[in-house]
Amino acid sequence: MNGGFNVEFFINTFFVALSGIPTALVVTIVVLLIALPLGFLLAMTRLNNVPLLSPFSKLYVSFVRGTPIIIQIFIIYSSIPLFLKALFEKYHIAYDVYKIHPLWYAFIIFSFSTTAILIEVFRSALKTVDQGQLEAAYSVGLTSFQAYKRIIIPQALVVAMPNLCTATVNLIKATSLGYAISLQEITLRAKVAANAGYNYVEAYLDIFIVYILLCSVVEFSFKLFENRLSRYKISKA
Repeated sequence: MNGGFNVEFFINTFFVALSGIPTALVVTIVVLLIALPLGFLLAMTRLNNVPLLSPFSKLYVSFVRGTPIIIQIFIIYSSIPLFLKALFEKYHIAYDVYKIHPLWYAFIIFSFSTTAILIEVFRSALKTVDQGQLEAAYSVGLTSFQAYKRIIIPQALVVAMPNLCTATVNLIKATSLGYAISLQEITLRAKVAANAGYNYVEAYLDIFIVYILLCSVVEFSFKLFENRLSRYKISKA
């Protein structure tokens, strides 16, 4: 066991941790592609009090808010193989469900939690847009789709952007829990490297630095996009 800070290990493992960034980004991008439209549609059901869907959305958001994501990971990661195994056996499908790549579980798990977060992000953002603008759009012959696309959504995005940035950064950080399902992302790669010599301080410091750099780049990108959307901001003067 190495009793001091191993600088050489620290430097080498920094690049090992960096090698996990593509996996973290793939999970983040795919999850956002799933969660953004789902979150928006379910937010609309909340705003319009759609029967069945609105109560479902409320219950869904409450469940995700009230449970730690690590518990959600364990529940989903444990239950999906059991469900698929029973389903495959019923229909005589010869496939070993335990060979499914952890990446697929990551897509499901993080989409489940992120969608709930985005429901509230979109719901609060859409409520800030004056509904009179929607009525005005109808009066000039625009359809609901055109009105939302050209008028409502651009303005709501300006308001939602800071919270969308926070949700995305939190999602990236949450991918560090992928180690629980053996996902080869930033944290697991660094921890595996640390196991041989028990250099966990160096490994965790590498993980810390990599996530700081990655999240800073994401925040900067959102800031640039937010500046481009600022032309849709309605002046209150």
